[in-house]
Amino acid sequence: MKSLLIKAWLKVTEPVKNEKGAQSLEWLGLAALLILVLGIISTAVEGQKDGIGDVIEKIITKITGMVG
Repeated sequence: MKSLLIKAWLKVTEPVKNEKGAQSLEWLGLAALLILVLGIISTAVEGQKDGIGDVIEKIITKITGMVG
């Protein structure tokens, strides 16, 4: 009975120990988020006469207003 419980415990806990796949997915998610943010900023700046600093300041002001 004890060996059966040990085998069951190992089957349950072994996949949790392998976090390499989860970590790589997190990095891919962060990279995708960075690419998305850069795409949004480049689209916002594309036709603007103002400098990028003004555009970023407006974006931060709007986000701050939404968050409170």
